[in-house]
Amino acid sequence: MRTVSWLASCGAALALLTSCAAGQSVRSLIREGNSHYGDEKFSDAEVSYRKALEKEGSLVQGHFNLGNSLHKQGKFDEAVKEYENALGNAKEKETRAFAEYNIGNSLLRQKKYEDAIKSYIETLKIKPDDEDAKYNLSYALEMLRKQQQQKNKKQDKNDQQQQQQQQQQQQQQNQDKNQQAKSNQDQQQEQQQQDQQQQEQQDQAAENQEPQPSQGELTPDELKRILAAIDASDRQTQQELLKRAARTKHLTEKDW
Repeated sequence: MRTVSWLASCGAALALLTSCAAGQSVRSLIREGNSHYGDEKFSDAEVSYRKALEKEGSLVQGHFNLGNSLHKQGKFDEAVKEYENALGNAKEKETRAFAEYNIGNSLLRQKKYEDAIKSYIETLKIKPDDEDAKYNLSYALEMLRKQQQQKNKKQDKNDQQQQQQQQQQQQQQNQDKNQQAKSNQDQQQEQQQQDQQQQEQQDQAAENQEPQPSQGELTPDELKRILAAIDASDRQTQQELLKRAARTKHLTEKDW
């Protein structure tokens, strides 16, 4: 990670004694932060740099080195903001190139490859001979390619799974329709069989049932007796039977 040292100096004129004293105070805080940073006490370095920025909020070195300490702590989003603050106030090309480079590194650590690539390109626009920026740009491009490949594979897999699910749903729907159609057909066939059996039973019952006399007609037994009586020689018996037949007929009509 690239850092920027304290570059400002104070004049010796008496009129600038007050501002010089204030500048030295900020400078001492920056030095303190740099000392902590060198000892890998990055949280302590962060505190020192923030104190310096409280005194001079536009201090390029303060924002830049604070970004470094945040980066070392894994606070990449915060680090990017501090690098951007430094970039916004920096006038020297090298400082601007360093800020862009470090922004790219923080983005790279977050696997934000497209944004990192843009930062490295900006670095090379300012400083075309920056070998580190060239290397990191190449690396970010390769990682972006792999990321896109994985994304495409994942999308293809999701599409395939979705297609399989749709096919399974369609197959299930077709199966349900076929089962329902078969069930309806079986029910119709069963109903037809029941109707046919019922009709056969009714026909059989009609065949087995002795014909019932219509109202006002003689029963078969009565008719047989009458015929037998006709064959007999006793006229009186015949007339008596006919009278009985006539009486039966009369009584049947009365029941209506």
